[in-house]
Amino acid sequence: MSVNSGYTQSIQQLMAELARLPGIGMRSAERIAFHLLKQSPEEAMKLADAIKDVKTRIRHCSICYNLTEADPCAICVDPGRDHGLVCVVEQPKDLLALESAGLYKGAYHVLLGRIAPLEGIEPGDLTIDPLLDRIASGAVRELIMGTNPTMEGDGTALFVQSVVNSRFPKVQVTRLARGLPAGSSIEYANRNILADAIAGRQRM
Repeated sequence: MSVNSGYTQSIQQLMAELARLPGIGMRSAERIAFHLLKQSPEEAMKLADAIKDVKTRIRHCSICYNLTEADPCAICVDPGRDHGLVCVVEQPKDLLALESAGLYKGAYHVLLGRIAPLEGIEPGDLTIDPLLDRIASGAVRELIMGTNPTMEGDGTALFVQSVVNSRFPKVQVTRLARGLPAGSSIEYANRNILADAIAGRQRM
């Protein structure tokens, strides 16, 4: 569905930008655009301000690469956490899913992706080198590979395991138990599945 040429240029542009969002087609973009038009300028600008705040205030933590407003993030500076235990995940949303289970009290490392050669994503495109630097500091005793149970996620976990085993043989590498269905994503797993996966992690 294309933008109705009868709309003004500003409305057409707004609808086109909204339609670029995941899961938003032109019909939904049209409804959202007219909802915003019916709101007061103050109400509508709250959305614009929220988008601006996210783009200007949110950054990646310099230690774990989670999304944060303060650097380092709250998890990395929490003295109540076991910083010798690091769970490696693909994306910040995976970290949030594990945190919501409320059972894991270690630290994290966000790779910001997974190795996918067919998509042109190589190890150097991820935050693997900063992870190795963290391990080299001597503070990490165990890595829990929390990559998604997909072909790319498993391949990424095996790559990290091989590098860590060769360079840091004293660091134990485990992975979340297969309470996580193969081919699924951590962000969609419920609390019980995540709890079982953390408790039943296995050595790689």
